[in-house]
Amino acid sequence: APTSEFNSHLAVHHDQVTRRGVHLHSVIHAQPPHLVQLSHIPSYQSTPALNEAVLRWEPETIVQLPAGVKFLPFMVPGSQELMENNVLGLVDHVITIWAKHGLMARSDVSPLAACDKIEYAETGAAYECRNLGTGGHGTGLSKDELRRVCDAFNVQTTLV
Repeated sequence: APTSEFNSHLAVHHDQVTRRGVHLHSVIHAQPPHLVQLSHIPSYQSTPALNEAVLRWEPETIVQLPAGVKFLPFMVPGSQELMENNVLGLVDHVITIWAKHGLMARSDVSPLAACDKIEYAETGAAYECRNLGTGGHGTGLSKDELRRVCDAFNVQTTLV
């Protein structure tokens, strides 16, 4: 049976294909447990806070997600509100995090490429959850270290 978020899948696909003229576009919806867990914690419930947490654990993450992820506050699954906000969030991002629910990722390359982006974000979230569970003593990569990675790989980002 189609997912209750089918309207959001179609709306994102339609927006990307018509606005950008792409011929191949993949949309994936998933519920990665660590990203969803972080989305339940108030201090992570913003785009800047979630990006700071997720991007700081592995140098490759900012290379793969130079725009980071877009956090969306809780909205009823399948609702018009979620669909509209999801479409807007995916204009400048390849992943939107749906608070207390899951996420949507998109790719112009393939479904597997969208899954790869999810894996990078979920791995960062897993490290963040582990760090929380061990007292929050890990620092992760500093903003300077992330800038150095971006410079080395010519990554255009406004996040660091």
